[in-house]
Amino acid sequence: MRPALVIMLKEPRPGRVKTRLGRDIGMVAAAWWFRHQTARLIRQVQDPRWHVILAIAPDRAGLASRVWPAHLPRIAQGGGDLGDRMARLMRVSPAGPVCIIGGDIPGVRKHHIARAFKALGAHDAVFGPALDGGYWLIGLRRMAAIPTGFLQGVRWSTADALSGSMATLPGARIALVDTLRDVDTAADLHAAR
Repeated sequence: MRPALVIMLKEPRPGRVKTRLGRDIGMVAAAWWFRHQTARLIRQVQDPRWHVILAIAPDRAGLASRVWPAHLPRIAQGGGDLGDRMARLMRVSPAGPVCIIGGDIPGVRKHHIARAFKALGAHDAVFGPALDGGYWLIGLRRMAAIPTGFLQGVRWSTADALSGSMATLPGARIALVDTLRDVDTAADLHAAR
């Protein structure tokens, strides 16, 4: 049983994806960047050691889109805030360890993903911190039931997102892996280059 890597993606349409970045560089440029960044990321993280699954939004348009590689399975993210969607993806993914990442992490490579799955061998959960206080990766070993309050009440897009998410896993053994940069603003984009 191979672990699963779920990549959360939005259809790269101007004004619907990377809107904070779009306020800095323009919505068309932000959507263009995201489309090319996600294509590169998908190529970089595919590996026979894990299944790659694309979690797409919006549900109907994303599942039918020709933007994403046809050979990879797709599932709908569903409704709710980021926590609702990630918790749902953890619950519906195939049995075994699952890690979830976004498409906006230019520095992620296979060895980062492998390190996260390795950490799940001795821990219940793993997070890949981001420089802004959030995180670029969350993973669960899924040997026990996922707590009902998992990822509820987290203040997303704040410096407290990581600590708030960790607090929803009381008593869990949590590992932290590599700190990487996600791209939310023009400053992040320039720093990532």
